Amino acid sequence: MNFSAVKLKSRRTALVAAAIAIFLALVGAWTLSPRAQEGKAAEKKAASAGKPALSVTLITPQVAEWPQVIAANGNIAAWQEAVIGAEISGYRLTDVLVNVGDMVKKGQLLARVSSDTMAAELAQSKAAAAEAEATLAEARANAARARQIEHTGAFSAQQIAQYLTAEATAEARLNAARAKVQADELRLAHTRVIAPDDGVISSRAATAGSLTQPGQELFRLIRGGRLEWRAEVTASELGRIKPGMAASLAPPGATATAETRIRGKVRMVAPTVDAQSRNAVVYVDLPTTSGVRAGMFARGEFELGKGNALTLPQSAVLLRDGFSYVYRLDGDSKVAQVKVTVGRRVGERIEITGGLEPNTRVVASGAGFLADGDVVRVVDEPVPAVKAASK
Repeated sequence: MNFSAVKLKSRRTALVAAAIAIFLALVGAWTLSPRAQEGKAAEKKAASAGKPALSVTLITPQVAEWPQVIAANGNIAAWQEAVIGAEISGYRLTDVLVNVGDMVKKGQLLARVSSDTMAAELAQSKAAAAEAEATLAEARANAARARQIEHTGAFSAQQIAQYLTAEATAEARLNAARAKVQADELRLAHTRVIAPDDGVISSRAATAGSLTQPGQELFRLIRGGRLEWRAEVTASELGRIKPGMAASLAPPGATATAETRIRGKVRMVAPTVDAQSRNAVVYVDLPTTSGVRAGMFARGEFELGKGNALTLPQSAVLLRDGFSYVYRLDGDSKVAQVKVTVGRRVGERIEITGGLEPNTRVVASGAGFLADGDVVRVVDEPVPAVKAASK
């Protein structure tokens, strides 16, 4: 290799090195330029923001006028329940004329007890009374004659005294005989077991052919067919409930709507509070046409009046781990989980009693698919199409 070739090769190497240096200088200058830095920052921000988790619509709580109520639970029971039994014992029941659920009137015959023995005893008592009346008539006649001739001396004082004593004795025996007749008539009347009041037969233990026993219960009667709801309320709520206040309860086993709810009225508030549960009983009269039965358990409310309530659709409230949450929009695209306290439910809306400001925007639905800090895309709520009127 000659000298000129070596010189040409060195020159080419120097040119390549110079070109590389110039390229690196240009790249460094572009990297340090403000526009390039802004582009990289935007790219970094977009990468950190990520894609929206869900498209959501936003709503704000609405203030509505709702009735103010106190919720309570309790049993339905008879207003008064009469226990009916036979007033004589040791006699056989011959007829049982009513059954459970029968409507009866005051004085209606419910059952019969064998009356043959009492009828015979009554006949005997009447005969004894008739004999006592005859004896008294004779004694009165003798006493009258003795009084007439007492001053003549025809009878001794002892004889006159005997006639007068016989008259008093006969009168006393007649009174005793008449009392025996009344007692036997009463015993005969007791062979008829009758209803003491209008009402509904709630239980029956009477069986034809059985012997009546002292204190034995034959029937139970719900007086007047009246039922009451015995609602339990806390001691702190007791002072807000007054006699005459309206109450309503949901029929057991049925969907509670405004049409199906049973309306009642507070008759009495218990004067004492249970020392164990710290609850008191409120007695609510129910209409006889309510269709409920004694022994049922019912949930209901006492109506205190009306007031404003902050409400949201139930779809906006998420129940998780026993607590209620909503998702509030923070900034333009992120949501934050907020714990709220809830109250009553009316239709599809639920009352928010704490944890949320009235002007807060929250996610309307789909909260179950979100997590705290998720990025969302806010969309306008679709407007429902207006149907053309049919011609």
